[in-house]
Amino acid sequence: MANGLSREQRDRYARHLALPDVGEDGQLSLLKSSVLVVGAGGLGSPAILYLAAAGVGRIGVIDFDSVSLSNLQRQVIHSTGSIGESKVGSAAKRISGLNPDVEVIEIEQRLTNENAIGVIENFDLVIDGTDNFETRYLIGDACEALGKPWVFGSIHRFDGQVSSFNYNNGPNYRDLFPEPPPAELAPNCAEAGVLGVLPGIVGTIQATEAIKMILGVGEILSGKLLTIDARNMEMRALSFKSDSTRKRASLVDIEQKTRFSEISPLEFVNRSKEGWSPFLLDVRRSDEEEIVKLEGTDLRIQHLQVHTRLDEIPKDQEVVIYCRVGGRSAAVARFLVESGWSSGNVYNLSGGIHEWSDTVDSSIIKY
Repeated sequence: MANGLSREQRDRYARHLALPDVGEDGQLSLLKSSVLVVGAGGLGSPAILYLAAAGVGRIGVIDFDSVSLSNLQRQVIHSTGSIGESKVGSAAKRISGLNPDVEVIEIEQRLTNENAIGVIENFDLVIDGTDNFETRYLIGDACEALGKPWVFGSIHRFDGQVSSFNYNNGPNYRDLFPEPPPAELAPNCAEAGVLGVLPGIVGTIQATEAIKMILGVGEILSGKLLTIDARNMEMRALSFKSDSTRKRASLVDIEQKTRFSEISPLEFVNRSKEGWSPFLLDVRRSDEEEIVKLEGTDLRIQHLQVHTRLDEIPKDQEVVIYCRVGGRSAAVARFLVESGWSSGNVYNLSGGIHEWSDTVDSSIIKY
């Protein structure tokens, strides 16, 4: 590749080479580029596939979850044969089979305040394939601190949104959404449902934005929020500007954003054996509780109802919150701290029921 494309690469990327805005120089730029995709789920699946097909040379995939049957309705990078595998490993195999030009960086962990800077700094840009506010703010703040552009995507039932942030010093996520709304407790697709094809639409647009950034062509969705109504097949682009009064993020800001503690299921069990007795709060729905619940659970409140039942949650006792995979419980943990609970007393059970099954007790059902 040092002297240009090989004959096989010219065949593979022939349709790109025919585009005046791409050509050989553009294709070489793609092959030399790197993109981090946060989440190998509904949004990450199409984004990863099209980045790999386009010849993006290095694709990082960060995800801590494993493939389940309920994923396959929309997470098209995985297959029935992948059930039980890590999403990162499943995605890596699919990429390797699609395009051997692509180097896959497998990061089988959660993106956290502690590792975000170290992970993101190794890539040219980031695609957000997450489904929770906490991680989006983390991506936005880390990318702002590092000067990296990123492409945001979200889905809810029949509706989707896409925007590109921090592109050429353009607006960032907090310029559009300064603070998490009360609906930081809003349901993700696991609770609210989602039309299976919608993540394909949104994720493909995200990949398009990333490829355009690498090539330096076209108009980027910087300062624009693209809204997608799949039910009525309507799209609108809404404009917004940077908030000049907002303090820009720094590396120190990122390190200070931990507002509650994370505790792994294994650490929870070990500390409990030593006599630790926190208040264990389940924030799942009642139908999920019927499937499985953790022994010793003190109270279940659906995460959407927590704000109406705060008086039932003790302030003078350590509280550990859990859900299916850790997203809803993290949102509730943040909400409790913002509502007056001591940050030192609030814990999110990382990975939730799924990680408990993987690391503590395999008889616990993953659903």
